[in-house]
Amino acid sequence: MIETGNRTGSMGEVAEVVGPYEVAPFGHTLRELARTDDRIVGITADMGRYSDILPFRDAHPDRYFNAGVAEQNTIMLAAGLAKVGKVAFAATYAAFLTRRALDFMAVACAHSKADVKVIGGAPGLVNPYGGTHQALEDLAVMRSIPDVTVIDPCDATELRQVVTLAARTAGTFYIRNLRGKVPVVLDDSTYDFRIGKAREVRAGSDVGIISTGFMTARALEAADRAAEHGVSVGVLHVPTIKPFDRDGVLEFAASKQRLVTAENHLRIGGLGSLVLEELYDAGEAGRPTIRIGLRDRFHPCGSQDYLDAMFGLDVPSLTTAAVEGRWEH
Repeated sequence: MIETGNRTGSMGEVAEVVGPYEVAPFGHTLRELARTDDRIVGITADMGRYSDILPFRDAHPDRYFNAGVAEQNTIMLAAGLAKVGKVAFAATYAAFLTRRALDFMAVACAHSKADVKVIGGAPGLVNPYGGTHQALEDLAVMRSIPDVTVIDPCDATELRQVVTLAARTAGTFYIRNLRGKVPVVLDDSTYDFRIGKAREVRAGSDVGIISTGFMTARALEAADRAAEHGVSVGVLHVPTIKPFDRDGVLEFAASKQRLVTAENHLRIGGLGSLVLEELYDAGEAGRPTIRIGLRDRFHPCGSQDYLDAMFGLDVPSLTTAAVEGRWEH
């Protein structure tokens, strides 16, 4: 593949949204939860605006802490507050949380079973800053640490439900944060997030797309386009990377002729790897499977739409994988 250009976005840019959306669902949900739960505190590493935690800060300034540009201090402060009975939400960029503060999350949080909820903003290929700010390996890193629950929500509906359930569940969580204008894809009146459970969000008989995060929204659109070509595509949404819904994935895969996995993450160590591991262990590894994700490289600067198209995370690429059984990125 030849890169012929590099359209760079501006500082703090968030992708424009077509269709219904919510603004800062993480911060607004945390603000409402804190009205009735005085254990909840919020911490950031000087990324209040870019982590969407400002609605919480404005309503509960006495429970908001800015640790400065020091992710290790942010996590240690969260762990300390958890040790004295608080439910600590630590929010900043995912790249800095999962790389700079990794040892602090492993020892001070997970090993200590601290009630810390790590909120990783701008995960995957969603910001214009390039390899220093893109958390392309965060799911692989966090799933490798024992006693950490790892979640990649699909949309605003699911992110609200995830934050609510995390606040009420003991232990250390890593949650990918969809910030800014977050699309609404799932129906809040019928969708019910459960930790460790996958959900079939579209039935189909020929091809199965197994997806996580916002790639599920694109998988649903690709399924619609595939239907126009006479291909029936089912979509299984897997929000919880750890604990992983092994039985749910195997049951979904069993009825499909071909599989496609889709994630906004490196192909190393993320959802696609998990699916293949479980299929292999179950003796079901013979089914043709395309893994859509990011190749092993640092990725360039650019707007989200530009990078999605360049690296094959967009709807046309998913549709081609489902209909024609090929993905050439």
